[in-house]
Amino acid sequence: MRITVKQQVLLAPATILVLLILLLAFMQYTYWDLSFKRREAKAIGTTFVAVAEADMAARRLHVLLRTMQHTGMAAPEEMALVADLYERMLDSISRIKPFGPLVGSGHLASLLELAENLNPADSPETEQTAESFARFRAELSALSNITQIYRNQSRVAQEQDINQLVERTATVSMSVLVLAILLGLLISGYFSRRILNRVQNLSQNAASIADGKLEIPPAPDRIRDELDTLAVSINRMTKRLVQVVGTEKLLEGAEEERRRIAMDLHDQSLSDLSTILRGLQNLRENQSDPRAHEKTQKLEQDLERAIANLREIMNNLHPQILDILGLGAALEAHLEQHCNTEDLPEYHLYIDPESNTLDLGRLKQLALYRIAIEAIQNVIKHAGATRYEVNLEICEQTLVLSIEDNGKGMLDQNGSNPGRGLNNIRERARAISATVEWKPSRFSSGTRFELTLPC
Repeated sequence: MRITVKQQVLLAPATILVLLILLLAFMQYTYWDLSFKRREAKAIGTTFVAVAEADMAARRLHVLLRTMQHTGMAAPEEMALVADLYERMLDSISRIKPFGPLVGSGHLASLLELAENLNPADSPETEQTAESFARFRAELSALSNITQIYRNQSRVAQEQDINQLVERTATVSMSVLVLAILLGLLISGYFSRRILNRVQNLSQNAASIADGKLEIPPAPDRIRDELDTLAVSINRMTKRLVQVVGTEKLLEGAEEERRRIAMDLHDQSLSDLSTILRGLQNLRENQSDPRAHEKTQKLEQDLERAIANLREIMNNLHPQILDILGLGAALEAHLEQHCNTEDLPEYHLYIDPESNTLDLGRLKQLALYRIAIEAIQNVIKHAGATRYEVNLEICEQTLVLSIEDNGKGMLDQNGSNPGRGLNNIRERARAISATVEWKPSRFSSGTRFELTLPC
């Protein structure tokens, strides 16, 4: 089961929250049960009062009816009082709430039927009225006794229920709170220790890589959460870093070998050729035969041309001016020596004075020089341009090398064409942690090559 780090962090508070919600539900259920019993007790009290009021109204009504039947006369006021007492009696009966044994029984229906038989408007006989009132009051008395018994019982039960509720609620609440705290501590402790160990492991791997110990850390077998994703990323990053460092070491070794070869050519081959040239010059001066003198002069010219070619090869292997005057001067010297002819495109060079103060290191300077030369050669050979600009600037703590032409442009402005020269540029830039980009030129046509290197 895949549980993310976010879910692991939220699991403990979520567990506590669920337990608290269950506790609230339990308390709500308990309160609802107590409320139901309170409503039943209220119904008993209402019934007790209604029975008492009905009994009082029945007594007064019976007395008035007997008086009216004996005298045979009834004043309007007495008739109104009789009607009012009868309505009060019916209203009291209607307010009786069924509870306990009254629910589903015929007590209330029988009582209502007896009350209807006592209607004064029916002019009942004296004997019938007395009998009806006797049965009615007996029914009220029985109902009053039942109500009184249940009222006393409900009062005692309510006190007991409240005590039990308080005790049970306190016990359950303390139990749930203790359980929630323990579960929260256990879950948070388990996952926090697990996450902390993994984070420490990743931190140690990252610190080891930062210290230069390029040992590839193990990658997890499967991705379960964000930390596994981070571990895989560190593993891949280390592999790429090993490749970059290997490329850097390879380029550094190649540059060092080129430098050594240039020094060997200067110290041995160039010195030997210079000695031979001086010998030929001495021989030509002492030569009296015109034909031999002419051949010797031609040999001198060939030898001088070979020496010049050898010097150019030495400069291409390792430009000495780069070590002496820096990157800007080396680029300027290369453009003046190799690109300042009428058959080549016109160029404009701008070197930011601040670039001369940068401490780039020999390897970075060589890489930047090689990249610039390769980009310039691409413009001359493939762009079909009449003008190009070479700029070396410092912009916001970043070294920017740009070469921009007005040629026909590239089919793929991203430079993803698998040419060897472009691949060499990318590899050299990657070795010094620089980024390269090809995009449209600010001229009406052409390409802008741009390299950025954080200072």
